[in-house]
Formats: sequence, C-alpha cells, structure tokens
Amino acid sequence: MATIALVDDDRNILTSVSMVLEAEGFEVETYADGQSALEAFGRTLPDLGIFDIKMPRMDGLDLLQRVRQKWALPVIFLTSKDEEIDEVLGLRMGADDYMRKPFSQRLLVERIRALLRRQDAIAGQGETEIEPETVIQSGPLFMDPLRHTVTWHDQPVTLTVTEFLLLKALAARPGVVKSRDQLMDVAYDDQVYVDDRTIDSHIKRLRKKLRNVDPGFSAIETLYGIGYRFNKG
Repeated sequence: MATIALVDDDRNILTSVSMVLEAEGFEVETYADGQSALEAFGRTLPDLGIFDIKMPRMDGLDLLQRVRQKWALPVIFLTSKDEEIDEVLGLRMGADDYMRKPFSQRLLVERIRALLRRQDAIAGQGETEIEPETVIQSGPLFMDPLRHTVTWHDQPVTLTVTEFLLLKALAARPGVVKSRDQLMDVAYDDQVYVDDRTIDSHIKRLRKKLRNVDPGFSAIETLYGIGYRFNKG
C-alpha cells in the first residue's frame, strides 16, 4: 500500500481527495501547510507527495525546494488556472507532474498510479536479482535502475525520478547526442507539457549534484542548439 502525502490548505480538497484515494487503496496523510508536511517527512517519508502551491507557513514551491535538498520523492503539484508561471517554475524545480484546479479526481488517481509505476520501474521490487544488462557503468558512473542508486567515483548521488531517467538516457549511450525533445520523451509522459528550459533546469541540477561529490565533474556536455551528451572521460 503506497502512502500519499496530500498538502493543501483547502479542507474540502483534503477531505474529498483523501476519501477517493483511500477508496483506491492508498494510505493518505494530510497536512494544511508545507511546514507541517516537511516536519512529518523528516520522521517518515511518504511514497508520493501532492502539493498545493498557495499555502500558509510554507508554500508548495518552498516545500518542493526543501524536499529536493534531501529526498527523491515523486511530487505532483496542484495549481489554479491563473498559476501557469508557478506550475512551469515547479516543473523546473523538479516536480514530476501537475494538475490544474478544478481537476478530475479520477484523472488524479491515474496520474498517481502512472508516477508510482514509473518509480517502481526504476527502483525495482523486493530483492530482485540484478541482470547484467540492467546496470549502467560508464567511466566512474555506476547506475543500478533496479535499486534506483547512482554512484560517481563510488560516492552515492541521490536523484529524483526525472533526474535519474535523464542521466540514464545519456549514460546508456556515451558520446551520443540526445536532443531536448528526446530527453523530454524519456522524462515525461504525453500528458505533461514542458519546454526546453525545463530540461535545461533538470540538467543543471544533475550537474550540481554530481559536482557536490566531484567538483571537477564535466561528463555532461552541452551542445548549444542541439542537446546534451555524456562523455566517459
């Protein structure tokens, strides 16, 4: 049973969405503000978060930023019709999906299931044996998709689902250029629209995380106007 953290200051949404998700077999934890959710995450991390953007004490964007500093938690944003700028910013900051209010609760359930399936496809289930072809090793990079683990020079690197998918797409074929459109297809499904700058933001965060363990990291190369490629070095 997956645990969903629902963070929204609208009590009607907390009540109605919780009822729907629980009826679908999810365990739901509700929070009326980002600060309360963040404190709870420090004790027990849920399997997926649904964050409203406009909230007291700590809004959804600030909450996402704090979460991304520590955890690779899949996140869906809830936005209002007039918050297009915020939803784009949220995707660039690392949100995995978004839905605009008012939204179909049935569609929300399907988005949750799709994101959890994608997470499971990366992390694997239980103690599944690693097949040699599923492991990616390119220079000092080692990726285990079944366990959603990444190391660079034997140092662990924590990535979100989207970051992991992008790095995997690049590292699986060193030296081959991947266009931004190709990377969008890897990282997002057809129901989520993102622009080129969103992919650039994800790559920027990827580089930053890898440089935290290796200040000289330069394996992800930008080819301006074309895309990106991974070089073994």
